[in-house]
Parts: sequence; C-alpha cells; structure tokens
Amino acid sequence: MAKIVFIGAGSTIFAKNVIGDILLTESLKDSEIRLYDINAVRLNDSYKMISNLNNSLNGNKAKITTFMGEENRKKAFDDADYAINAIQVGGYEPCTIRDFEIPKKYGLRQTIADTLGIGGIFRGLRTIPVMMDIARDFEDVSPDVILLNYTNPMSIITGSLLKYSSIATVG
Repeated sequence: MAKIVFIGAGSTIFAKNVIGDILLTESLKDSEIRLYDINAVRLNDSYKMISNLNNSLNGNKAKITTFMGEENRKKAFDDADYAINAIQVGGYEPCTIRDFEIPKKYGLRQTIADTLGIGGIFRGLRTIPVMMDIARDFEDVSPDVILLNYTNPMSIITGSLLKYSSIATVG
C-alpha cells in the first residue's frame, strides 16, 4: 500500500483531479492518502470531496486522513512514499495580486505572474523558504519520498529542491 501525502490539499479542485486519477489507478487504489493543509476549512472541504470520490470511484479502498497545521506536518509526512506539492504561499490575495500590481506600477506588463518575470521571482522568493522547510521535514521522517512538485514557479522551486535538499523531486 502506497503512502501518498498531498501538501496544499485545500486546493480542492486540483486535489480532486489528481487524487481522482490516483483512485482510478489500479496499483494505487488501496493507498493511504494523507491530506495536509494549513487552512482547516479548505482542508475539510477537500476531505469531503476526496472521501466522496473514494466511495464512488473506488469502493472506499483508499484510506483518507487529514493533517492540519505546521505542528502536524511531520506526522503527515512520516514514512511517505510519494508527496504531491500544490501549495500557494501567501494566498491569492494579497500576494498573487501584488505579483501583478507591483510590476505594473513600474511599467512591466506580464501575462503570467506565477511562473515568469518579476511576478514569478516574487512568488519564488516567497515559496522557496517554505519548500526548504518541507524538504527538511521529509529528510527527517521520509528520506526516500518522491516529491512531485506542482507549485509555481515550478522550475525555480524544483531546481532549488534538487540543488539544496536530498529529496528526490520531479516538477
């Protein structure tokens, strides 16, 4: 049975899509899926959605559990085989809004502020320290985990993890 941690599980639609695929994959149907987030309301919403998917698509074969807050992060990560990362440090408002507004104020227009340009750099600078803390926790409790990074700016974060942590990471 695979142990899979979804970090940033409060991203309900993204979690639904990725975990839905997991529940439909024969070799992963009986996985232990740990949902982790720092927002209790969003985590609970995702738990309800994923539990319904597990019931309707999978006959409740997977074990779904939740973990909330930094104080429970190592418990969520303990002995994990795989981790899926989908966090957004600082939230949409105010941070993502600022990623667009600050460059715009100085005449720098960008179409995508989470992966490229000044906005992507802002997001990377906000997110890399958090991701390094997460990587250190995995190094302590699950050094053989494979981390699948979906968080933008994907290449900056994945590159940082590959260079400065021992965790196997794919972006």
